[in-house]
Amino acid sequence: MTEKSIKYYWEDMPVGSTRDLGTITPTAEEIVAFATQFDPQPFHLDEEAAKQSVFGGLCASGWHTCSMAMRLMVTNFLLESSSQGSPGLENIKWLKPVFPGDTLRLQHTVIESRPMTKRLDVGLVRTVWAMFNQRGEQVLHMEGWGMFRRRTPGAPQ
Repeated sequence: MTEKSIKYYWEDMPVGSTRDLGTITPTAEEIVAFATQFDPQPFHLDEEAAKQSVFGGLCASGWHTCSMAMRLMVTNFLLESSSQGSPGLENIKWLKPVFPGDTLRLQHTVIESRPMTKRLDVGLVRTVWAMFNQRGEQVLHMEGWGMFRRRTPGAPQ
């Protein structure tokens, strides 16, 4: 990515700012394909087995839900940002099951921001990722840190 194509730097992510990062709708085939490779539990693989589970039907792996959130984050924000990766996530909660055909919307809110002490050209941003289904029910809560280049390295906050 060229410097000219970057829209968002660390300075563009103040505490309290929220972004809507779009929607994604998983199909039964996508749920099964992900589960087959990464989380082959019966309620992610087979409709009949899933009907007998606490979920009552085929549902996405929580890891698939996290992956869909990441896809929305990358496509609708990170590719236009000065992202330098992430030192990690914390506090992941799968609050409701995700079923085939659910339309999921991701919201991203900045809750903390500070410059790095050893890399004056990079700032840290702590965010909450909240994903909701088409009924407005929250299905995912995740918190994490991102590292972003600063537009003005070393400038005061």
